[in-house]
Amino acid sequence: MAKIVPAQFQPPLPLDKLILQDGTPGAGDRMDLDVLIVGAGPAGLACAIALAKLAKADGTELNIGVLEKAEALGEHSLSGAVVNPRAFRELFPDLKDSDFPFRGPVSKEAVYLLTAEGRWRLPTPPSMRNHGNSVASLCEIARWLGAKAEELGVNVFTGFPAAQLLVRESAVAGVRTAAAGLDRDGKPTPGSTPPNDLVAKVTALAEGTRGLLAQAWCQWQHVPSENPQIFALGVKELWETKQPLDRVIHTLGWPLPTDAFGGSFVYPLEPHLVAFGLVVGLDYRDAGLDVHGLLQRFKQHPLMQSLLAGGELVEWGAKTIPEGGYYSLPQRRAGEGAVLLGDSAGFVDVPSLKGIHYAMQSGIFAARAIYQNLKSGAALTDYDRLVHESYIVADLRRTRNMRLAFRDGFYLGGLQAGLMALTGGRFPGGKYTMHSDADVARRVSSESPPGPPAGGVSKLDAVFKSGNTTRDTIPSHLIAARDVPADVARFYSHVCPAGVYEAIDGAGGGLRINAPNCVDCKATDILGPRWTPREGGSGPTYKRM
Repeated sequence: MAKIVPAQFQPPLPLDKLILQDGTPGAGDRMDLDVLIVGAGPAGLACAIALAKLAKADGTELNIGVLEKAEALGEHSLSGAVVNPRAFRELFPDLKDSDFPFRGPVSKEAVYLLTAEGRWRLPTPPSMRNHGNSVASLCEIARWLGAKAEELGVNVFTGFPAAQLLVRESAVAGVRTAAAGLDRDGKPTPGSTPPNDLVAKVTALAEGTRGLLAQAWCQWQHVPSENPQIFALGVKELWETKQPLDRVIHTLGWPLPTDAFGGSFVYPLEPHLVAFGLVVGLDYRDAGLDVHGLLQRFKQHPLMQSLLAGGELVEWGAKTIPEGGYYSLPQRRAGEGAVLLGDSAGFVDVPSLKGIHYAMQSGIFAARAIYQNLKSGAALTDYDRLVHESYIVADLRRTRNMRLAFRDGFYLGGLQAGLMALTGGRFPGGKYTMHSDADVARRVSSESPPGPPAGGVSKLDAVFKSGNTTRDTIPSHLIAARDVPADVARFYSHVCPAGVYEAIDGAGGGLRINAPNCVDCKATDILGPRWTPREGGSGPTYKRM
C-alpha cells in the first residue's frame, strides 16, 4: 500500500519574512507601548488584567495594548469547554463563581465507549471528573475578560493581525501588523491600508494554538523541546434542540479507527442548546480520514439521533489543540523582550481535557514577571520559574505520557494510560519519544473514503455556519509546495474541515486553494500548506463557540 509523509511536501517556516528589524521601511503608523500582548484569548487578556491591577495597586501608569486579529472579541475563540474556575478566582478574588461568564456548573457526567449502534457506560477516569467545574462558551469568556481589561484602562485593538516580529539584535521589540485591502495579487487597492508597527518594552505572544510568531521566535532563538509538539483537530457544532440534556458526555471509540486517538464531547449550554464536537489527534495513519466527515457520522449514532431529533444547527467551527504535554513544552518561554503564553506554549492537559485555566494562569504569571522587569529590570526568565513551580507543570508532568501512549493504538494506549493514572504518572518512568505529526507516514488506499452520510452538513455549508465573512478577492494567505502530487492534494482536502483544498482531477492534477473558506483552524499548517496572517476581520465570526 502506498504511503505519504506530509513533511516531505510541507514548505519550511518562512522565517526570513517573519523576523523583521525594527525600523524597516514599509509600515504606516507607529505606536509605542510599555507592554504589547498579541492575542485576546484567555491567556492574553488575563495577562493584561493582572498587569493593569499590579500597576494600579502600585500607583504606576502602564500603557498596555492587546492586539486581536478578529473583528470583535471572541469571534476567533473556540473550545469545548468545561472550565476549571481556579484561575478566575485568583484573578478576580472579589467575585463569586456565579459572577463569572459560565453557563452553569457540571452536575452530572457520563463517559461512553461507542460502537456503530451501541454504547457501554464506562467509569469516569479520575482525570476527567468535572465536579466543581462549569460549562462555558470561550467566545463569551473572551468578551467578558475583554470588558474587564478595558475597565482597567487596557487598550484592546481588534481587527489587527500580528504578521511579523520586530527585533533589535536578539531582543523582540514589537510586531508589524498585516496590511489590509490588498487584491488577489497582493497589490494595494484604493481602500487599502499599510501595516502598522507596534513597539513595546515587552511583547507577550498569546496567539493561541500553533501561534505563528511563537513558532518563529522559538526557531529564531533556537529554543527546542524534548518532543516536538503534536496536535489534534476539533470540529464542533452548536445545536438548538427539542430534547434537553442534563449532563456532560464524553465518548471514545466509534466513529474513529482504532489507530487514531480522540473522542467526542457533548455539553449542555442551555436547556435546549447543546455544544458537541469530535477531536482527533493529527498523528492518525489513514490519509483518507476526514474529521468533519466523522463528526457527521457521529451525529447518526442512536445517542445523538435522539438528542438532535427536530433540532437545528446554529453554529459550526474548528480549531487545533496542542496535545504534546509536558515533553513538548518549549525549553524556555521567556527571552529578551518576549514571553510565550497559553496554547502558544502548549499548556494543555489532554487527559483532563483542560487548557483554559492553564492559559489564564500563565498570563497571571507573565504579568508578575513583566511588571518586575519594567519596575526593577528583573529578568523575564522569572516567568519560567513561576510556571515551573506551579500546578501547570505539576499537572502536565503527572500526565506526561498518557496522550503519548496512544501512539500504539487505542487498546494498548488505553491500557497504558490506565496504569499511568493508577501510579500517578510514575509508570513507565521514562519518556515516550514522539515524531511530529507531519513526520507520521499515512497509508493511501485505492478506494475512495466514504462521503458524509445523508443529512450531514457539507463543508461549504459548515463554513457558512461559522459566520465566515472573508472577502473573495483577498490574497491567498496559505503557502503550499509546488507540484503537489494528487495523493497529497486529496490528503489536504480531507485534513481541512472547511473545504479550502481541492484535488484537481484529470491530466496534470494539482491542488486548488479556496483561501477565503479558511477558518484559521491551523490543521494544514501542521500537516501541509503554511498558514500566515491575512487582513483583520477575516475568518469566522463565532458568537457562542
